[in-house]
Amino acid sequence: MSVGIGGLGGMTEIATPPAHRVGAAISAAREALGSVAGERPWSMTAAQTERALDDIAALEAQTAEAKARLLTHAETLGLPAELGARSVAVLLARRHRTSRPEAHRQARLAAGLEAHPVTAAALSQARVNPEQALVIIAGVDALPADLEAEVKVRAEEHLVELAADHDPKALKGLARTILEVVAPEVADARLAAQLERLERDAEEANRFRIWETPQGRVKGDFDLDGYSGAALKKALFAHAAPRHRAAQGPLGERLPTAERLGEAFAEYVRRYPADKLPNAGGLNATVVVLMSYETLLGDLKAAKLDTGEHISADLARRIACEAGIIPAVLGGRSQVLDLGRSRRFHSRAQRIKATIEQGGCLEEGCDAPPAFTHMHHPTEWSKGGHTDGDGWMLCPSAHRRIHDPRYTYERLPNGKIRFHRRE
Repeated sequence: MSVGIGGLGGMTEIATPPAHRVGAAISAAREALGSVAGERPWSMTAAQTERALDDIAALEAQTAEAKARLLTHAETLGLPAELGARSVAVLLARRHRTSRPEAHRQARLAAGLEAHPVTAAALSQARVNPEQALVIIAGVDALPADLEAEVKVRAEEHLVELAADHDPKALKGLARTILEVVAPEVADARLAAQLERLERDAEEANRFRIWETPQGRVKGDFDLDGYSGAALKKALFAHAAPRHRAAQGPLGERLPTAERLGEAFAEYVRRYPADKLPNAGGLNATVVVLMSYETLLGDLKAAKLDTGEHISADLARRIACEAGIIPAVLGGRSQVLDLGRSRRFHSRAQRIKATIEQGGCLEEGCDAPPAFTHMHHPTEWSKGGHTDGDGWMLCPSAHRRIHDPRYTYERLPNGKIRFHRRE
């Protein structure tokens, strides 16, 4: 084949290079699929449909392997830099309009297949899919660095065999214990160290974020290690289980919906035993509901939590007796709050009283909640002060400052404390 190029001397005939076999095969596959584009498969039988689905899954695996080879070759040619991209992943995202995470996943697969020819061959033969290939690569790479190369190859080959019967999630679990199969003589010590490292890393990565919305709701997200996540799921599913007895699923039950899991989570939080909660500033982390005696008996006046949120009178009455909630009925019978000199530290009852009356740190401008405060004796204990119901709630910073001789303070009309530095 030749094309003409115009120039000063007229037309010049040059020959185009023949297509490479890889490129020709890809073009042929595109052309074959293009020939049936838009054609409805309504006349296909069930057997034909099943076979076509299997073939297209195999084609996707083979395409992924061919693409990985091309990406590796593009890196060798320096194509990303030539086209103004920092990496092959950036080139993919820009040129093919894929998301960055997907582009980086494809780049990782290409790099992994280059270093793991056993998995690359299995992917090209459609014996594994791209997801499984990434799991196998990660599993082999997680093996000890000083392990013999022959053992790593045996592990890779065995994982490829297991992929015929296991999805990526199950395969990931099998990859963690692969040494027990391919090298049982070293598996115990290696596995213990590997699992300990994985669990330590997972626990260190635990995260929990929580925030309030303008509408008064509370939202959040979390990232837990596998054990803690499994424990939470089991607890929530147990709370939701009575509502799913008629469900049908893989194990005889249907997974709860997001709404029902939300109800179960709220129930789990509300009914967590108060005696199991850790102490925070001398008082376990319970929620105090503030309401009048009239509200408890049926009045419509709203109640208030010690954290500042308002709740309806109906909800306040409903939770008044539940575990983990302290109903503080203002005007009702109180506990003994004046302990005089019988003890130095404030009691649980005194902390509750201070929580109700002060709501947190008394320093002007400080919004530290009760759980983050210390109880301060207005007249120091060492100077004859009493541990009574008039203790002040102060955050650690304010508590240090009130005992610092470089500062003086005044009690404001609103009950807050303002500090001044001595001259």
